[in-house]
Amino acid sequence: MNSETTSYSNLSQAPLLLGGNEEQKKEYLGRNTKENLICAYCVTEPGVGSDVAGIKTRAEKKGDKYIINGQKMWITNGGIANWYFVLARTNPDPKCPANKAFTGFIVDADTKGITKGRKEWNMGQRASNTCGVTFEDVEVPDKNVLIAEGAGFKIAMGTFDKTRPPVAASATGLAQRALDEATKYSLERKNFGVRIAEHQAIQFMLAEMAIGVQTARLAWMRAAWQSDNGQRNTYFASIAKALAGNVANKCATDAVQIYEGTAEIQRIVIAREHFNAFKQFS
Repeated sequence: MNSETTSYSNLSQAPLLLGGNEEQKKEYLGRNTKENLICAYCVTEPGVGSDVAGIKTRAEKKGDKYIINGQKMWITNGGIANWYFVLARTNPDPKCPANKAFTGFIVDADTKGITKGRKEWNMGQRASNTCGVTFEDVEVPDKNVLIAEGAGFKIAMGTFDKTRPPVAASATGLAQRALDEATKYSLERKNFGVRIAEHQAIQFMLAEMAIGVQTARLAWMRAAWQSDNGQRNTYFASIAKALAGNVANKCATDAVQIYEGTAEIQRIVIAREHFNAFKQFS
């Protein structure tokens, strides 16, 4: 199982940890532990990313069930997941505030009416199963609602707060790898009779990479510390994810520059990290 599959399964489990009752946790998280199931976080849509308030997928209550209709896009694990966390609008009134308009559901992937799209050919992280997921008159029992109708926005925001520090940590790790590989190569590669690490231009690049890595590390650790100590970390979690993602992309790009033409060979580690950074954190 690749790292992105695992990390996005963790993302999908976060809503259950935050808003699930004991029965829901036992059924789905318990099965995940015993059966090694995979789950997916179905929030992103063709026109909506982290702007949760813009979600178009609808869920209409009929009796003891909800009927879900809509399309989700760029869903990691979408084609291989056993169950989904799905965020849908349950209040059709456009004037209804976001914190009351959306509901979170746990939906089994084999439910009638779910169509999984083709696997996307990613620039990086090609082992990741990323696809669209369409819901057409999908029936979900009301026992699969997290917390209550209208609580979905709160759950989604809480999930972002919990999971952004680990994502930032992953980005920082990628940036560190890029820095390590670039430093090692600069001490081995010679140009004009000297190691390229002795050229000031290369030294400046490595210094900027190191500054970025250490700053990103401090940012995600601050956000994680707040979360671990029961403090709201929305501000620092958002900063950490944005900063670390930018640092990962810049470090990977600069490392490719230091490697020069050698990086064009995809077997080279740094080229792979460059594509992975672009896919995960752009």
